[in-house]
Amino acid sequence: MNFNELGIHEDLLDAISYMGFKEATPIQEQAIPEILDGNDLIACAQTGTGKTAAFLLPIFDLVADLPGGETTTLIIVPTRELAMQIDQQVQGIGYTMGINSIAIYGGGDGDDWGQQKRALTQGADIVIATPGKLISHLNLGYVKFDTIKYLILDEADRMLDIGFYDDIVKIISYLPKNRQTLMFSATMAPKIRSLASKILKNPKEINIAISKPAEGVLQAAYLCYDTQKIGLINHLISENPEYNSILIFCSTKKKVTELAISLRKNGFQAEGISSDLEQEKREQVLQGFKSKRTRILVATDVLSRGIDIKEINLVINFDVPQDAEDYVHRVGRTARADATGVALTLVNEKDMFYFHRIEQLIERQVFKIPMPEQFGEGPEWRTPSQKNKSKKYKYRKKKKGKTGSYKNRKK
Repeated sequence: MNFNELGIHEDLLDAISYMGFKEATPIQEQAIPEILDGNDLIACAQTGTGKTAAFLLPIFDLVADLPGGETTTLIIVPTRELAMQIDQQVQGIGYTMGINSIAIYGGGDGDDWGQQKRALTQGADIVIATPGKLISHLNLGYVKFDTIKYLILDEADRMLDIGFYDDIVKIISYLPKNRQTLMFSATMAPKIRSLASKILKNPKEINIAISKPAEGVLQAAYLCYDTQKIGLINHLISENPEYNSILIFCSTKKKVTELAISLRKNGFQAEGISSDLEQEKREQVLQGFKSKRTRILVATDVLSRGIDIKEINLVINFDVPQDAEDYVHRVGRTARADATGVALTLVNEKDMFYFHRIEQLIERQVFKIPMPEQFGEGPEWRTPSQKNKSKKYKYRKKKKGKTGSYKNRKK
């Protein structure tokens, strides 16, 4: 469906056409009419499906007809990176329509705080904020949200995973009860439904392609021991010079640092990013990767959701995520917007259980690539049922000869 079929303001159609938007994605096609009709909404769609535009475009349309100088829209997000990204999109589209915004997040200096305070007191049209930083401003008493008409919770499941439930409830207590509330999430977990029942009024519900990687992603896995992982990654990157944008996910900040150092020692342009970095440095590292000055970015899950980085050729999971949904978000960093990409996962013997759950979630078996000969053999693939069968066989074999088989003993 074309955007001009959705009943959007003509000035907005011109703006999005200039930015290259042509046809609406399924989440946009379903969400935009509901939002324009004034309905509360709970929408579930995986990363990379166009969720941000699905709420920004109708909000622009609605805000365009309101008088300026008042804060009418509050968007709450889990991370500063997502806050900055949405703020950039608002500025890009809203510039031609006279709509302004401010991003409220931690990690800055005193100048940032002063700028945020001025925007909150003088009335930016749209405020995009992380919960903790916004509460810091609210606690000082100068923030007035009595003109808020639209509240959006983006990556709601992620915010609850991080532990922002109480913060969200507190922020909502400052808002008018008569408002339109939109909740966007990648999963429809029970805790999401619980929060929705408290803050939404007769919401419409949309579910789009939950928990399935994009068709353009070629997925594969290496079965390897932890001691083989760093060497294997260096080998894979050396053997594939055509991959000029590589994102590697690690489970801990320590591993991010170790792997980034190893890659640089081998002559690769690599940087690590995690919550240990100061905000200014994080922005520099992220910008270097977006602009392709940095070929390889090693990251914790801070980048697995909500960050729009185009043309990532290769995503590597240094560790298997224990939450199967997180795998989908990580893999979703490549093959965005109908492009193609490769996603590789390094699976040790302890993580086979988690990887089996991922395969169940995505409803397919991921191809297991043999380890390159120079690294020796890796562990043998076993599903949980195979492991249990093997343990039972060993136990029977051990007992046999003294008291008979385990089966006979039980009788």
